Parts: sequence; structure tokens; C-alpha cells
Amino acid sequence: MKGNGTKIAFIIGFLFITGYYLWPTAQYWLEQNYIEDLPQAERTAYLEENAGKIQELREESLSLGLDLQGGMHVTLEVGTPKLVRELAGEYADSTLNNVIEEARRQAQQNGSDFIEVLVQKFEQRDANARLSRYFRSEADNITRRSTNEEIEAYLKEQRNSAVDRAMEIIRTRVDRYGVTEPSILKQGNNRVVVELPGVADKQRVRDLLKGTARLEFRLTTNPDQLNASKEQIINYFAQQAQADTTADSLSQGAANNPLLQVMNPRGRSPYVFGYAAGTDTARVNELLNQEEVQRMLPRDTELMWGASPFQTTENGLELFELIGVREQIEMTGEVIEEARVNFDPATNVPEVSMNMNSEGARQWSRITGANIGKPIAIVLDGYVYSYPNVETKISSGRSSITGLESTQEAEDLVNILLSGALPAPLDIVEERTVGATLGEASIQAGFYSTVFGLIAVAIFMIVYYHKGGAIADLALILNIIFILGILAAFKATLTLPGIAGIVLTIGMAVDANVLIFDRIREEQRLGKTMRAAIDAGYQNAMSAIIDANVTTFFVGIILYSFGVGPIKGFAVTLMAGIVSSLFSAIVITRVIVDYLTRDKTKEISFG
Repeated sequence: MKGNGTKIAFIIGFLFITGYYLWPTAQYWLEQNYIEDLPQAERTAYLEENAGKIQELREESLSLGLDLQGGMHVTLEVGTPKLVRELAGEYADSTLNNVIEEARRQAQQNGSDFIEVLVQKFEQRDANARLSRYFRSEADNITRRSTNEEIEAYLKEQRNSAVDRAMEIIRTRVDRYGVTEPSILKQGNNRVVVELPGVADKQRVRDLLKGTARLEFRLTTNPDQLNASKEQIINYFAQQAQADTTADSLSQGAANNPLLQVMNPRGRSPYVFGYAAGTDTARVNELLNQEEVQRMLPRDTELMWGASPFQTTENGLELFELIGVREQIEMTGEVIEEARVNFDPATNVPEVSMNMNSEGARQWSRITGANIGKPIAIVLDGYVYSYPNVETKISSGRSSITGLESTQEAEDLVNILLSGALPAPLDIVEERTVGATLGEASIQAGFYSTVFGLIAVAIFMIVYYHKGGAIADLALILNIIFILGILAAFKATLTLPGIAGIVLTIGMAVDANVLIFDRIREEQRLGKTMRAAIDAGYQNAMSAIIDANVTTFFVGIILYSFGVGPIKGFAVTLMAGIVSSLFSAIVITRVIVDYLTRDKTKEISFG
């Protein structure tokens, strides 16, 4: 044992650190088993009482991937056609819109690059025409003289930038949401793949991922014009239903009027076009979006639903207002510097407070000063969150969004505002939900494969190397514990491919011992004593062990650097396994062998 003091200190230290990082995992596992054994009533009470403790243990324990604990796999696609339209801005015309639509359909059918198809379609219409008539950008040196190739490169650069920006915003939103070990990866040229392990509220996550956070401040429509238009529209539908149009249109029975069947035309304020149940809003939109009806609305007017119900009936029916707002956007949310959740001191209702930058404060001062006594609608993603009356000119640049249903909604709104607006709309093109049952089956299969592999290797080592094989088996068990400890310490995520990496490591972990023990047997056959054979065996096998493990470790680095998803999980466990197996084979087995042969008269059989 002489000279092994430092090695023993390292072993004890490594075991202590491993135990420290794995203890929360063991606690969480014991806690889960204890909860499962409780009766339903006691379980509910226990969960409510210990929710904070359980959540803390879950966050500190070894993270499981999507394939082991369930969750969501979402593929989002950046709306490149809409992005191109927005880049064209005021230069867009019917020709460009038609080409964009044709390119969108063909790219969708063939799976080809939308921008390349767009340029091809445009040149097919007129070989001499230039796309530069639609796009301008001084920063990117795009002028009226730019060639179609330059425009194509510019559009691709803008799309790539939009995807990268979308990934950053999604990552920020997901991090603030609190998902443990999310995976956010770019796929192709316009898609983002998001994996969220352990997600419970899936609809909330969908809204969080897709929310564009386009905050707008708009003036409301002139109430006299809105009410006159409303009466005209109601008459229009009444005439369509061949109802009696001689009576007051607002008091006609709803039996024959399709609009009045789903919408009540009386609102709480003159700026409200009417209200409807949440289940009827789609039908109202269908009726009011008819071309003839749109022409009856006041000029520069748009009808938008309130974001939250203004009333809930006794039978639980939620009622939403339809508010008339101006199409012109007075100010956007880009001027917001700070957003936070506050609570109304009188009602304790959550609201979102916003502070604007100097430019926003100047604009807000002008807007509020010119509209005292009139409401200003605060619109987010096409829904009116609030339309408060301006009581006085606001010069401080501070405003609030009220009418929120819950603290959770307020926190999500702050999250979106602080994360920034997505540069282009995101559409969910694929969504998979991995259930907890599948995760449990995967864990069970991985556990069995690990145990069976360990038993098979252990039996072989004992049969072939006798007592030396038993020493290697002990090191092998410690090796698996060390791997899990390394994963827990570095907050890595254990996935199904990661378990495969552990199973592979079980076979590789004894490779070093095989080299060492065979060299010891060779030295013994040459007539050396046990101690001399052991020293020579470890020394002579070291170069081959180091070379084999270092090269494999480099492969793991390459897999981690260039791989995605499951490949990264495999690479992480592979690298952790190499580090721990080297330590086990070179340090732990040597200490045990030295201890067993401390007496020169004692020997160990290596087969």
C-alpha cells in the first residue's frame, strides 16, 4: 500500500463528490416511490404540502430526456413568404404577391427552397425583370440596380437571420418558462426543432413558442360611425334572411338573422360593436369577413376581439367584446424598455406595467395629449387587452396592460415582451407528445439492458481472470456510479441513446483491465515475482490504454460538436464513461491489487 495514499484520497474524494451530486436523485426517486404507495386522498394532501420540496428535488436530480420522462417535440417553421412580403413593404404589388403564392405552393409540394423557387417563378414571367424593384436596403447595399442574384442572396440572408433570431427568442422564452434541459435546434433553412422534457401545460407552451408579441397602440373608431355601420350590417343580414326590415333593426328577433343568432349588438361602451360567447366568435368572424360586410364598416376600421372575457355567465359561458379600432398603428411595442407584473392595490388583479424609452415617451405624450377623453386600444397579436380612456397627457412613458385573467397570463405576457418580437411568424408543422408511460417503458428497458450487460461481462471476467476478474467487476460497478455522478454534476440529460452509451461503456470499461491482466500473466510466465509482474503489467499496458481511450474520447467530442439530439446524448455518456473507466482501471484496481498483495507471500490469480 506504500505510495497509494494520494490514489486513495482521489478515490474517496471522487466517491464523495459522486454521492453529493447523486443524492438529490436518490431522494427524488425515494420520494416518488413513497408518493405512489400513498392512498389517493393522502397523496393529494402530501403533494400540496410538499410541492416546493418535490420541485426542488426534481430540479437538482439527474435530468431525464424527452424519451425517458415524456414531454413535447415541436417543429416550427418560419413563415418565409410573409417575411418576404414584409421586406418588400410599400413596393409590393399584385404581381409580387401572385409570384409569392405560386412559389409557396410549389415549395410546399416539392420540399424545395422557397426563395430559389420565388426567383425562378419571377424570371419565368419576364426574363428581363428585376426583383430590385421590390426591395431596398441601404444597410445591405440593395438598390434599384441590384441583380436578381444579389436579391436572392439578400433574401436568404434575411431568412437565416430571422431563423437565428427566432431561435434566440425561443430559447429565452423557454428558459424563463423553466423547462429543464430543453433542446432547441435548427433544421434545414427555415425550421426550428424544440424538445421540452417534462412539460405539463402543452397549450401554454404552444402559445409561448408561437407568440409574435406584436404590441400595438391604436385609436378606437368614431362611435357614431361604428353604430351607424352596425345598424347597416344588421339590416343587411336581416334582408338576407328575408326578415321584416320595417322595425328597429337592433330590436328585431334573432330567429331569422344569422348575425344576431351568435352576437349581441349591445355593448358596454359605444366603441363596442357587440359581444358573443367564446364558442361563437369563429362564426361571427365568418359573417363579418364577407366582402360586402367589410365595405359597410367605417373607413380605416378593423374589428378586434378582446383578449379576455368581460363577463362569465352563471352557467360558465364566457362572453367576449368585439371592439372597433383604427387600422393605423400609432405606436408599436419596440419602444418598451421594461415590463413587469404588478397588482392593482384596490382589487389585487394582475396587470403588466411597461416603461418606454425616450422616443416612445415622446410619441406617447403626443398621442395621449391629442386624445384626452378618448380610449386608446392596447393590442397584442391582434387581440385588444385593454382600451382605457385617456384622462390626461402622459409624458412619463409609463403604461399598463389590464384585463388579464391570471398571474400566469401576466407573467407569460411579460416574458414575451421582454424576449422581443419574433422577426417572422412561426407555424407548428409537426408536434409529438411523448407520454410518461412510454418514458417509464424506456427506462425499464434501459435498466434491464444495463443489468444484463453488466452481469454477462462480470461472469466472463470472473471465469476468465478469476480473482482479478472480481476486482475488475468491482471497478465496473463503481464506474457506472461515477458516470451517473458526472452526468449529474454537469447537469447533463440522460436519454435513451445515453443509456446505450452506458451499456457500451460497460463493455469498454473492462478493456483496460483485460490489457493489464494479460500483461501481468505474460510477465508471470517469464518467471517474474507477483509484485514485479503487477508493476510491469500496469506499466507496459499503459500506453495502449491511453491511446485507445484518448482516440475514442476525441470521437466523442466530434459527435458532440456536430451531432444533434440523440447523438449528443450518446456522446456525453461515452465521454463520461471513458473518463470514469480510465480512473477505475488505472487507479481503483491498482489500489485493490496492491492491498491484496501487500504481503509478499500472497498472490492473486489472473487466470
